Amino acid sequence: MVYSTNPEYQFDSDEEQQETAPPNQQQLYVSLDKKNRKGKKVTLVEGFAGTTEELKSLAKELKSKCGVGGSVGDGVILIQGDFRDRILSLLQEKGYKVKRSGG
Repeated sequence: MVYSTNPEYQFDSDEEQQETAPPNQQQLYVSLDKKNRKGKKVTLVEGFAGTTEELKSLAKELKSKCGVGGSVGDGVILIQGDFRDRILSLLQEKGYKVKRSGG
């Protein structure tokens, strides 16, 4: 529904707010990627179950602790550079279950 002329119409959203699971119930995967990036390495953090705002805040914290840039998209945190070990330890300190994936 885009528009309704009925002033008493109540828009019903089928979207449910995704609840963020506690860190100890989330399984995150940290990997290194350099495909389609002109040879530059990036660290990917995948598997976060929660709202985009909380994903963005986690990404901001990881970027500041590593001292580099990055981005968030499609439920994946992208950190510029190879920071797998540092990100693994930071996430484990926060209580997340973390596994290293890929090479």
